[in-house]
Amino acid sequence: MQRWLRYGVVAAIAVFAGSQAAVAAQAAKGKGEQAKAGAKKARSTQEVLDHHLKAFGDRDMAATLSDYAADAVMFTADGPLKGHAAITPVFKAFFTEFAKPGVKFTMKRQTVEGDYAYLLWTAETADNVYELATDAFVIRNGKIVAHFIAAKATPKNK
Repeated sequence: MQRWLRYGVVAAIAVFAGSQAAVAAQAAKGKGEQAKAGAKKARSTQEVLDHHLKAFGDRDMAATLSDYAADAVMFTADGPLKGHAAITPVFKAFFTEFAKPGVKFTMKRQTVEGDYAYLLWTAETADNVYELATDAFVIRNGKIVAHFIAAKATPKNK
């Protein structure tokens, strides 16, 4: 029996289109914060994505969360999660699952275009077979402001 991963999104693209106003507001806020920070240059979308993938692979919660704006929104099948405290349980669950022996992970596609990043991947863990999974990000001023997760996973123990 197949199930959608609890933290997956069935219609990430539809949600993405609907979130543009929130992203624009976040970007405007970020520009004000960046001006206050002085001449410090924000990391590029690729730099943020590279850091995020390394932090996730290292299962480093502090480094992972440092990539997100304080009020970033993660869109999941259970609804949006806003802020570091709300998204931490998602990463705890993934870190626990992907720390078990025998994980196979394949990055099928990694695309960066301006402020947007997209990942397409498959994986097999002790618990699930991820037949197809995606992550999409909106990155502004060196921080993830929106993250969309979708995955089709089949539990192994059912």
